[in-house]
Amino acid sequence: MELRHLGESGLVVSAVGLGCNNLGRPGTAAESLAGSRALIAAAVDAGVNLFDVADVYGAPRGRSEELLGQALSGRRDNAVIATKFGVDMQGMNGPDFGARGSRRYVKRAVEASLRRLGTDWIDLYQLHRADPTTPIEETLSALDDLVREGLIRYAGVCNLAGWQVADAVWLSRTNHWAGVVAAENHYSLLEREAERDVIPACQRFGLGLLPYFPLGNGLLTGKYHRDTDPPANARLAGRSRLLADAPWDRIEKLRAFAEERGLPMATVAIGWLAAQKPVGSVIAGATTPDQVVANAAATQWHPSDDDLIALDEICPPGRR
Repeated sequence: MELRHLGESGLVVSAVGLGCNNLGRPGTAAESLAGSRALIAAAVDAGVNLFDVADVYGAPRGRSEELLGQALSGRRDNAVIATKFGVDMQGMNGPDFGARGSRRYVKRAVEASLRRLGTDWIDLYQLHRADPTTPIEETLSALDDLVREGLIRYAGVCNLAGWQVADAVWLSRTNHWAGVVAAENHYSLLEREAERDVIPACQRFGLGLLPYFPLGNGLLTGKYHRDTDPPANARLAGRSRLLADAPWDRIEKLRAFAEERGLPMATVAIGWLAAQKPVGSVIAGATTPDQVVANAAATQWHPSDDDLIALDEICPPGRR
């Protein structure tokens, strides 16, 4: 597994990370502690060191953090834990008064995540979603306090527009705060909107990009076909609207591209993302150890210049 610096920071992460939103998710193999341990063990054995979770993941909320912490018992020193705050925890972090970017809430949220994860520090602590009721200066200042206290090592942001990323960096540098080192956004061959402003902002200010939904909500796994019902136990079974609205022309061309090269579609999707600058780690979810291994192996395919040109023709840059 290739290891990379996340942006211009000292945080070193695997080129593929494990998205841990399935830990504790009802109806999945990772719902139980045993299933979660199998998933984490497979990731560690495959060279994955980045585990991306959020306080809101799992049922009940917070369950994913609890399972991740237990599954990493004895492996913590070699793991990079990224978790998030800022989405409604329905009271599990105490009352938030709708101000989930406030100094008060940030401190309560990080303490709760540390307890659930069973750790003394969080490697990357990320604002999950912008808080329209709290000035971003207050959130960034609170995150700087957490870095200085040793509760977190680095800070990041998720789901922000490019101008918001630039604003966060400028404010941090102006005030001599620790600042943010990464942006986590939706990015895939089927969703290239991040190329319009988020990626230029990351490149300009030295942030690493962490793409989530790299397989297009499952559409790039190769399991689904136009006008064909999905397998009964598939992730998209019962999601008829998503399947009906899927860009099937592009998906079928990507399938042909992969078949011509003897590759799984998922390998093409993840390998392409890993080749994009400034991607630090591709956040790939999984429910079984086999999926973890396949996702980790995808970075062994390095697209050529001709491959990249062909993929741009199939999925034009900056397009949804």
